[in-house]
Amino acid sequence: MNQELVTNFPVTDRVKEALAVTLRGCEELIPQGEWLTKLARSEATGVPLRIKLGLDPTAPDIHVGHTVVLNKLRQLQDIGHTVIFLIGDFTSLIGDPSGRNTTRPPLTPEQIKINAQTYYKQASLVLDPARTEIRYNSEWSDPLGARGMIELASKYNVARMMERDDFNKRFKAGQSISVHEFLYPLMQGYDSVALKSDLELGGTDQKFNLLVGRHLQAEYGQEPQCILTMPLLEGLDGVEKMSKSKNNYIGISEDANTMFAKVLSISDVLMWKWYTLLSFQSEADIAALKKEVEDGRNPKDAKVALAKEITARFHSAAAADAAEQDFINRSKGGVPDEIPEVRLSGAPLGIGALLKMAGLASSSGEGNRLIDGGGVRVDSNVVSDKALKLGAGTYVVQVGKRKFAKVVLA
Repeated sequence: MNQELVTNFPVTDRVKEALAVTLRGCEELIPQGEWLTKLARSEATGVPLRIKLGLDPTAPDIHVGHTVVLNKLRQLQDIGHTVIFLIGDFTSLIGDPSGRNTTRPPLTPEQIKINAQTYYKQASLVLDPARTEIRYNSEWSDPLGARGMIELASKYNVARMMERDDFNKRFKAGQSISVHEFLYPLMQGYDSVALKSDLELGGTDQKFNLLVGRHLQAEYGQEPQCILTMPLLEGLDGVEKMSKSKNNYIGISEDANTMFAKVLSISDVLMWKWYTLLSFQSEADIAALKKEVEDGRNPKDAKVALAKEITARFHSAAAADAAEQDFINRSKGGVPDEIPEVRLSGAPLGIGALLKMAGLASSSGEGNRLIDGGGVRVDSNVVSDKALKLGAGTYVVQVGKRKFAKVVLA
């Protein structure tokens, strides 16, 4: 028998506030009524709810787009609930086909272990480590064995699996779907059974997998989890979702100056969505700030505040202040206080080769293209001659707005 939600708990003001925290910036909460009942029960009994986020460590670095769901977890931690940071070391061996039109190659156990360690270290910059339960799904997936896997597979039918958008499109296009790919949503769903999850978070592209977890919990006689999907964050271009492959991202391990400058580069329109999804300010404070901008305050003031908040989260308040001053200096054509020093030999040296050797361009050809675009300065003077040769001496070389090097040429 499925467990039934008991619904006679009072919906207090604190419960309503917890629901508002849950809904902030979310795409969908399914079903909202059940989540409200879970919150009311937790408030009445003092038993925290179990909130799960599963991440396959497919790449070692996290960008701020990934932190949208981490921020939501932190908000739910701050109102007293238990967060389970689930590392999919077993499911990474399968490869998540979500949103893909080809089979994703699985990772090796060694790659998974390295990436998982990096993932959690970076996620801890957002989550409260003292209130985070770290689990690996190999704990229960490895012992399942062939018999358990067959039993699990019997609890979901092929017709429903083929309702999944990416499977459906690939099938209609005559593209290959490997049988093992059907196991991925089943294993992710089984994670919810093993953890007795009350709520699972994910991006909008994970909705199908999250619903499988809800179905399997009911099949195993558990109270089904609720599902919270968060929107995918647009990157710096304001068009595509944030992605390293699109080069429109901010890595959370990037230096403070770069992080600050990148936040300031987003549009005034996109800034408000970033406030909702990335800021820890209250919705009331954000609404008041937006009203000030609508009434004539410079939107750059709001963007600077957001840039400082995000930079301080991943570095420090002092680093954020220094990054702001660095940005001001650069915008006035000034040189940052601290720039890397590079010692080179071979004077006189062509400017293209110098840019490459100083690490300011990937090749001499790229250096020449930067010169053609007016993006190279030596001692604050724009370089227009690609044939320029520099003799022995010390030079401040700048590429674009953010790359500097003090070059000592001998």
